[in-house]
Amino acid sequence: MSDFDMKGLEAKIEKSLHVLKEDLGTVRAGRANAALVDKVMVEYYGTPTPLKALANISVPEPRTLLISPFDPKSIPDIEKGINIANIGINPVNDGKAIRLQIPQVTEERRKELSKIVKKMGEDTKVAVRNLRRDANDKVKKLEKSGDFTEDDAKSTLDDIQKTIDKAVKDIDEVVAAKEKEIMEV
Repeated sequence: MSDFDMKGLEAKIEKSLHVLKEDLGTVRAGRANAALVDKVMVEYYGTPTPLKALANISVPEPRTLLISPFDPKSIPDIEKGINIANIGINPVNDGKAIRLQIPQVTEERRKELSKIVKKMGEDTKVAVRNLRRDANDKVKKLEKSGDFTEDDAKSTLDDIQKTIDKAVKDIDEVVAAKEKEIMEV
């Protein structure tokens, strides 16, 4: 079992799960969440800059996101960046900070969001299953070339399957938690 990198497989799975969590954070569930603006880029002095590098982002109320820029002159640029990011919320500028009022989500929209979240989960499962396929192919090649005994290969394939099963369970848990958050009124 010397040539198969189980840690590498686990790291790739962990990365897939991390990306899923980041993507789910951008799904608006009717509650203010700083992750909503994580992917917002602002043209600051001609350079695309992440919003969180230009401002302090806080949640003063459950449905309000407060963006306090470190440089007040950057407020128009931040507003423009939020509009370009198309997060579906119009920024309100009071001269010192920008507020994003998160609208109440309708029941119909909650169901749509729930479907989107499930699709993100399914896409992540497909990615994880592709990792399994690649890992299994690698083990079979090692067995064919004589680097693995048949028993080592079988044992490694079982370990890979257990790792994938755990990852799928983790994905389901993350998706279920986000769905629960979306469906809460």
